[in-house]
Amino acid sequence: MKNTFGSSVSVTIFGESHGTAIGAVLDGLAPGVPVDEEFIAHQMDLRKAVGSISTARHEADKVRIVSGVFNGRTTGTPITFIIENQDQHSRDYGELAYKARPGHADYTAMMKYHGQQDFRGGGHFSGRITAGLVAAGAVAISALKAKGITIGTHILTCGGICDRQFSDDLAGDIAKLADSDFAVLDDSVRAPMTARIEAARNEGDSVGGRLETAVMGFPAGVGEPWFDTLESVLSHMFFSIPAVKGVEFGDGFALADMTGSQANDSFRSSGGTVRTSTNHNGGILGGISSGMPIIIRTAIKPTPSIYKEQDTVDMRDMSDTTLTIKGRHDPAIIHRARVVLDSAAALVLCDQLALRFGTDWLVSEQ
Repeated sequence: MKNTFGSSVSVTIFGESHGTAIGAVLDGLAPGVPVDEEFIAHQMDLRKAVGSISTARHEADKVRIVSGVFNGRTTGTPITFIIENQDQHSRDYGELAYKARPGHADYTAMMKYHGQQDFRGGGHFSGRITAGLVAAGAVAISALKAKGITIGTHILTCGGICDRQFSDDLAGDIAKLADSDFAVLDDSVRAPMTARIEAARNEGDSVGGRLETAVMGFPAGVGEPWFDTLESVLSHMFFSIPAVKGVEFGDGFALADMTGSQANDSFRSSGGTVRTSTNHNGGILGGISSGMPIIIRTAIKPTPSIYKEQDTVDMRDMSDTTLTIKGRHDPAIIHRARVVLDSAAALVLCDQLALRFGTDWLVSEQ
């Protein structure tokens, strides 16, 4: 029943969707890393529910830091982030004590925790728990940015509508995404995507899609061969995020249909460093970073909470029955999930850099 990720720099999450509070503990980060509470608040805003394309549950998500920060910098001791829950409608979840929602973790949680789990709003399995990851990830993102490493995620597809991929101007693309409340690179697809989400909502249904994440400025030589490859630890973290059902790097599954001459990334000398002329492998070779941009695509399934009648089982007598979900739910979570992926990636990369170069490497020279 482990809720901690990371070796040198680790993050622990805690809380339940309808409990008193949720949060995270970030441990192992070097002393002296700046902590910008305004930036943390900005990142939390990117995760918030917005308008008709999100849930009607609106939380303030004000982050309270109760340890590990003094005079605006990390002390080197555990940083604890607390986010209070204030807008719960627990009465909407009465049936879920014995009727599992299709697509949710209700049944598997019941099997693991013997019915002792907090089932309200999905409890510890709720996407709401990612708020703690975003708070902790904001500190990690700032630490990486001070070392010249930037991260950006956009909605590559949503409900079958496609955004463009990252361009050769990767720095410009990442900068564009930093303040976007609906992270697309081609502004012309924003309206069709939001219309598709609203249509799903009106039908009592939901939609999913794919996110594309880019990391720029990450040094070569980080990661391990075999069991702790950079790909495997990033995938481990990403698959821990609710609704993620697929992860690929670079051209991913498309590589299976290429020849070796098409898939290989040729090496060239550029300004005293080695670069590749293409990046089909997404910046990772042999489990170790190559110095090229790390490109990750993630599949986000449709929100399982829908308002259509569905089949389920009444666990009290093991009879087949139906369930119509009540409450407030997102017709899509992909636009809110992108900042979660940025945060998750940053936490993994800080851990990997600390393992490779030592924790003090993350402290900028300023």
